[in-house]
Amino acid sequence: MSRAQAEGLQLTGEGGLLQQLTKRLLESALEGEITDHLGYDKHDPAGKDGGNSRNGQRSKTVLTDVGPVEITVPRNRDGSFEPKIVKKRQKRLTGVDEMVIPLAAKGLTTGEVQARLAEVYGAEVPRQTISTITDKVLDGMAEWQNRPLDAVHPVVFIDAIHVKIRDGAVANRPVYVALAVTVEGRREILGLWAGDGGEGAKHWLHIPNETKNRGVNDVLMLVCDELKGLPEAVETVWPRTIVQTCVVHLLRNSFRYAARQDWDKIAKPLKPVCTAPTEETALERFAEFADTWGRKYPAIVKL
Repeated sequence: MSRAQAEGLQLTGEGGLLQQLTKRLLESALEGEITDHLGYDKHDPAGKDGGNSRNGQRSKTVLTDVGPVEITVPRNRDGSFEPKIVKKRQKRLTGVDEMVIPLAAKGLTTGEVQARLAEVYGAEVPRQTISTITDKVLDGMAEWQNRPLDAVHPVVFIDAIHVKIRDGAVANRPVYVALAVTVEGRREILGLWAGDGGEGAKHWLHIPNETKNRGVNDVLMLVCDELKGLPEAVETVWPRTIVQTCVVHLLRNSFRYAARQDWDKIAKPLKPVCTAPTEETALERFAEFADTWGRKYPAIVKL
């Protein structure tokens, strides 16, 4: 650090202090690895004419969080040395993957990702490397999406989140999430499906069908918004499943028909309707709500 301050060495960038420290750290670790592999230190007489001794070094450049770093990797005569910290044919350390994946997830092309990494991190990452990283992620996603599932789930929730997706142009599209409660009481995401805004039983059928093909033979209760066609699709795949309308969605939709200043006033009498211990009690509380607010907000009563 004293030398860096005295010589005006930059912390980051090409030839910066972090790059030099990273180089020394990696090369020291590699020397430690080959010493452990061969059983003697560098320049130790024990390695002289020992057959499988050190056999020079080779240079390689690895991409790191602080940019490209050129290092020398030691070799041995019979080629049995397999370094762990920077493996053979490894061109990048983990941080590069962590930089590439979020940029690709935002819809940037490989060229745009390459330019962004060069601009922000000073890292010259080849387009092929970027494609290789994203392809591995896609493979992992496909493996997760097709993994086998438990045969029975007590409860499954289906809901949508809206995200920006690049499909030619960037647009908001719904992504449907199936969240299950397992028999052991854990929560598990069964799958994610990008929607196109279509509705009806035919549109919804692929979600329960795909889930059943992955091993789910029975769902006791499926909770969802009042999605057109979903109950019919569920009945086709799991005939005995109870489809329960989500109370949270019902309340949220109710507020859309009311003025903002009345939301708190409406929520107070609606809560006993949704939390009533019996259907009879719920009907009584609902009648009270209708008497109070039915004239001003008949759409809520109808809903």
